[in-house]
Amino acid sequence: MRLVSYAHQGRSGFGAVIGDTVLELSTPAFPTLLDALAGEGVAGIRKRADASGPSGGNRIPLSSIRYLQPITAPDKILCVGLNYHLHAKEAGMAIPKTPSIFVRFPGAQVGHLESTVRPKASEAFDYEAELAVIIGKPARHVTLDTAMQYVAGYSCFAENSLRDWQKHAAQATPGKNFQASGAFGPWLITADEVPDPKKIDVIGRLNGQEMQRDSAANMIFTVEEMIVYMSTFIELLPGDVIVTGTPAGVGFTKKPPLYLKPGDVFEVECTGVGTLSNPVVDEK
Repeated sequence: MRLVSYAHQGRSGFGAVIGDTVLELSTPAFPTLLDALAGEGVAGIRKRADASGPSGGNRIPLSSIRYLQPITAPDKILCVGLNYHLHAKEAGMAIPKTPSIFVRFPGAQVGHLESTVRPKASEAFDYEAELAVIIGKPARHVTLDTAMQYVAGYSCFAENSLRDWQKHAAQATPGKNFQASGAFGPWLITADEVPDPKKIDVIGRLNGQEMQRDSAANMIFTVEEMIVYMSTFIELLPGDVIVTGTPAGVGFTKKPPLYLKPGDVFEVECTGVGTLSNPVVDEK
């Protein structure tokens, strides 16, 4: 089941993508996908979607919506840096022994087909294709053998970075959180549709040219290990997003460096999940 958050005719909501339509699933009790995950879970959402039958319910043409981030206001967006062996090699850095974690804020990314913004402060605007994991229920002190039970689904993430700002200090947060610098979407695909996330390929394309590709099987820390580690220091909540790291091929490692500029289009494909596409504009 693909669950999309959208704006349409002056209001926002969420629904299930069925063919070329969106089956509206927002209710006063569950106005957002995050509310629904917290209140009824994926099973409850699916039950309501199935109850509409093959053609019932309020359906909106998919072509008429504006895509929002699948989770519009998550409590936490936790990102893992340096999580592919080849990316660590190209960056000239040692393989980490524990996950390197930084945060992103909801305003730092946009939805599918929306413009990402190269800020006035820097031209070192780099692309990063990543797989996002969305938590479905509260998770604290999780064990490896139960970690996947807490996953609601997956999405694509363009975790684009301002490389010079990222290196201002040991903490990467400023370079990772410029307004509308990244993207998240196009939807959440539920975990039952992706039985083994290790079989997902993460691909980044710049203006149609493949720049990044690797298998999630080559992550240094698996999805399970990330959930275990994070749930040890904080309670993960429904709708929280874990952004799992980028493969080799990023722009700052090119000679000369290859950075995003206005007019570019960057796409993130996670096989079996979807494709996220965003044009680049300059900050006004």
